[in-house]
Amino acid sequence: MNTFDIILLSIGLAMDCLAVSVSTGISYKKIDTAEAIKMPVMFGLFQGLMPLAGFFLTISFAEIIDSVSHWIALVILSFIGIKMIWEELHETEDEVEEKKNLFAWSNVLLLAVATSIDALSTGIIFVPVPEKLYFAVIIIGNTSFLFSIAGLFVGNKIQKAANLRFGIIGGVILIAIGVKLVVEQYFT
Repeated sequence: MNTFDIILLSIGLAMDCLAVSVSTGISYKKIDTAEAIKMPVMFGLFQGLMPLAGFFLTISFAEIIDSVSHWIALVILSFIGIKMIWEELHETEDEVEEKKNLFAWSNVLLLAVATSIDALSTGIIFVPVPEKLYFAVIIIGNTSFLFSIAGLFVGNKIQKAANLRFGIIGGVILIAIGVKLVVEQYFT
């Protein structure tokens, strides 16, 4: 495994972070940067540390996690997505803006876990090359951090340009990511 392989791996792992961040950015007319920074930090931290955890777990345990990780991600992403859709459909625009807080620690932690579960099994890749593990952790974490910031920015720009309530679209995107993970598990 060379540096280019690690960069490609980090980009692949960061794609879920990017998609979730775009859907979150779409949900807000104005993003409080101090609140929003939690998401990229936690996404980067979890994405970076999951391969490290996977490396130290036994191969059989990692296989068990890998066999159910897509279902765990589907449940978490669907829960948050359904919550976003529900709030969008049952609140006035002002109430939604006041009450929704996708940047609450509980939501950010759930999203960080959901988007990083697949990174757990990548730790096994580094068993033959343990000297590359810590470099990979740094690259994976930073890539996810940067993709998450970009996703929040792009999603928020889309929201401002359209000036619509996108909570439904954001919720559907989260649910679709969860479904995609399950489909990929059985059809790839």
